[in-house]
Amino acid sequence: MDYSKLKVKNFNKMKYIYIFLLVMLFVFSVKAQQDPQYSQYMYNMSTVNAAYVTDEQGLISTGLLYRKQWTGVEGAPQTANVFGNIPLGSKIELSVNYVNDRIGEAIDVNSNYFNVDFAYITRLSESFKLSYGIKAGINSFSINASDSNVSSDPAFSDNTSTTELTFGAGLFLFSNNFYFGVSSPNILPNDVNINNVGVSQAKTHIYAVSGYVFNLVDEIKLKPSFVFKQVIDAPLTFDISLNALFYNRFELGASYRYDEAMVGLAGFNITPSLKIGYAYDFGVNDLNAYNNGSHEFIVLYKFDLLNLSNTYTSPRFY
Repeated sequence: MDYSKLKVKNFNKMKYIYIFLLVMLFVFSVKAQQDPQYSQYMYNMSTVNAAYVTDEQGLISTGLLYRKQWTGVEGAPQTANVFGNIPLGSKIELSVNYVNDRIGEAIDVNSNYFNVDFAYITRLSESFKLSYGIKAGINSFSINASDSNVSSDPAFSDNTSTTELTFGAGLFLFSNNFYFGVSSPNILPNDVNINNVGVSQAKTHIYAVSGYVFNLVDEIKLKPSFVFKQVIDAPLTFDISLNALFYNRFELGASYRYDEAMVGLAGFNITPSLKIGYAYDFGVNDLNAYNNGSHEFIVLYKFDLLNLSNTYTSPRFY
């Protein structure tokens, strides 16, 4: 038996398996989540809506989120998000977001998003305010193929990277117990090509979010909420959530992501300034047989620059 030919044959077989897995990961990424998705989106809606504001003067709200998707699947998406909301008076608020999204094992695909939002707040009535927001930033996209077993393929022979500009806009209507927003985080068409081979085609995303907080009793708040996402030329998808807050400290919730997952959520306010949260996604589609669910962790912290912590004794529940 010619073992050299057998070795070459096995190498070629593995090469095409790796290419197939990479393509499948891209298909799932483009179809289901061109933008990184989160189960605890309600704690940082500025990722999709430039007009989202905390509206807490003197308090800088920061956060760190990590998501491990489809555990048990090699090369499944991993997302890290660092963010902050910075009020500049009663009418202007800035937010910054950095997101690192990684996918792939044999070939590492790395996306970095950095955006700055500017929101202007107007008062409509005694109860309601409306903010207008614009988002600007850069998205960098890189593929590390030189160390992989498929680097001999001409399409994946070199490490490749590209950077694109992003621009988005949004509206956010809110009161103490209600919010509604519409937005598009990027309206510029950005296509990624590798050595003249099209790998990803970005489509415009349109989001609608809303929620209402019911004060059942002094110690319990109940908040139903939803987010609808429409990607141009793709089916509509949505999340529906129900969260409960007990004694302004303990939070429990559940969410359903259409045709994808059931989600359990939990949170704990360690101090008025520090909050931690966790979400577990249990798949309800065919992918569930090939993974062990998704895990998501979040840490939120508020910097009280003007010693206003006593002013916000009942934090806004969104």
